[in-house]
Amino acid sequence: MGTQKEKEKEKEKDKDKDKDKDKDKEKENSNQSAGGKNAKSYGKIVLTLQNCLLPEEKLNSTPSHSDGLDTETETDLRILGCELIQTAGILLKLPQVAMATGQVIFQRFYYSKSLVRHNMETTAMGCVCLASKIEEAPRRIRDVINVFNHIKQVSSQKTIQPVILDQSYVTLKNQVIKAERRVLKELGFCVHVKHPHKIIVMYLQVLGYEKNRALMQQCWNYMNDSLRSDVFLRHQPETVACACVYLGARQLQLPLPATPAWFRLFKVSESSIRDVCRRVLRLYARPSISAEQLEKRVDELRRRYEEARAKARGGEVDGHTPSPPLPKHHNAWGGFISRSGTHAAPERAKSPRHSRSTSLSPSRTDIAKHGKRKKHSSRSRSRSHSHSRSRKPKKTQRRRSGSHKSSRSHYRSRSRSRDRGGDPDKTGKHRNKHRRH
Repeated sequence: MGTQKEKEKEKEKDKDKDKDKDKDKEKENSNQSAGGKNAKSYGKIVLTLQNCLLPEEKLNSTPSHSDGLDTETETDLRILGCELIQTAGILLKLPQVAMATGQVIFQRFYYSKSLVRHNMETTAMGCVCLASKIEEAPRRIRDVINVFNHIKQVSSQKTIQPVILDQSYVTLKNQVIKAERRVLKELGFCVHVKHPHKIIVMYLQVLGYEKNRALMQQCWNYMNDSLRSDVFLRHQPETVACACVYLGARQLQLPLPATPAWFRLFKVSESSIRDVCRRVLRLYARPSISAEQLEKRVDELRRRYEEARAKARGGEVDGHTPSPPLPKHHNAWGGFISRSGTHAAPERAKSPRHSRSTSLSPSRTDIAKHGKRKKHSSRSRSRSHSHSRSRKPKKTQRRRSGSHKSSRSHYRSRSRSRDRGGDPDKTGKHRNKHRRH
């Protein structure tokens, strides 16, 4: 009896759910009919980690390749940039998570922009600053520039000298700030990175190797080295974690469950693990990188690109020669407004107060006032004369004010002498003196 009642209750619940679904459909249909042609269909944004994985078409045809950079040079530049970020993070005492975030962001950026058009070192500085902020361990731009300068001097075997705070330093600082903003813009402000550090620890606990410190350290080493490649843009972090566990166990000759396969428990295919292992092991087989040779190749391509761009600009304006630059006038907000020659702003009439004569000789009015023209007259002397003339009436005013004060005090003393019964002859003498004055 109890089971029958439960079944009836479940049937009633299912009927209620069906009724609710029918009501929702009716509401949607009524809204669509009411809106008609004016109804707008809005898009949606899906923020998942799968968005960070790039398709094969994007991975094979990079912007650097379209600008004439070969695949080997591009790979070397990517590896060099990631090594710079890792070394700078160690010197800046950043956590390993921040260094890993900076390297993944660096790899993502250069699948959207070209290494020929955007300097690798400046972008690496911007990625370090951005990653330190993302992982809540911010560093000053000045410290980042000092560290990169130190790394460059040590690698080139030069005498270590501090960075001079001149105009070039200010320019470089502004370039780093612009690079950081450019990276954010190109990535659409989606800079979250899921790292397989914790995943590796969890997988080793499941496999029963959580107490094996050597295996855990070996897996972490492989994972940190894999950041120099683009495996994080091709595979999920779980796949990379399984590949690192496989490489670490193989290096230490530790057995892993084969029947059933241990990686199927984590929903990872064998082909993807092999692909990650190949790409990681290729890093150890590559020859040493010469940064100077790479910079020369990129500089040559950049010079060609700038020449082609200048020719294209000249051809757009005129078939043979580029047009001259338009005159620029300063506006009230501190910027510059370009105006053509026909619509140039009229010049302001100079007021007599602010106008300055360019000639060294005095004017005719000055000659008439002061007599003959003096020899060896200069602008400074004429200005000094004018200043002395302007100051003279002020002095006379002060003297007059002083005389008024003295006369007032004189009258007060005279009135006091009258009240006290002073001598009338003396008061008369004082009057005569005052009249003479």
